[in-house]
Amino acid sequence: MTEIRETRPHPAANVGAVTWSSYSSYLIIVILIVLAPGPDTMVMLKNSLSGGSRGGFLATAGILVANATQGTAAALGLGVVIARSQPVFVTLKWLGAAYLVFLGFQALRGAWRGDYSGVDMVKSQRASGFRRFREGFLSNITNPKVLVLYLSVLPQFLDPATTSAWHALLLAYTVAVLGFVWLMVLLFFVHRVRTWLERRKVRRALDGVTGTALVGFGATLAFE
Repeated sequence: MTEIRETRPHPAANVGAVTWSSYSSYLIIVILIVLAPGPDTMVMLKNSLSGGSRGGFLATAGILVANATQGTAAALGLGVVIARSQPVFVTLKWLGAAYLVFLGFQALRGAWRGDYSGVDMVKSQRASGFRRFREGFLSNITNPKVLVLYLSVLPQFLDPATTSAWHALLLAYTVAVLGFVWLMVLLFFVHRVRTWLERRKVRRALDGVTGTALVGFGATLAFE
């Protein structure tokens, strides 16, 4: 009698699982998204200019935590509930827009005044550490575009019938980690040219650019 053996597909052949091939394609898309300048970049730059490397790092840490939180919500299915709940989504959108505009006006006010000589950097960093973390966290967590990004990209690489929550979380946390790494690279660059950035004219120009960009991002978010 001929023995009949059950043939099981190789794990790599399962399109639902996260294979190295699909993960590589996902990485390319995520890297392109992360490199595009957005509100997170401007919030990090704003805090690094006013609070030094520590201020920029704390804001970036807040962005990382918020990004991971939104990624977790999307991976576990909570993001779909939020996105489909119109009152919640609209409220989140307007809160995010208002907060970005608020941060933008802060930067623009600094550019208008242009008085940076009386700021004690060390004391400022120590006194406002939590505020800088909070700015990074709130600017990201109240931005529904981040959640929509997760909800639009993740399903392209996941099959609900065969993949687990761990696969979804892996993809979601990849976005958060790569975003954190990219912001840290930018922060390192800002630190290297800090002497030049501390010139009054340069600082006012950068505050004006970051403030205008943040207000623009907020307005775009509100009226899209």
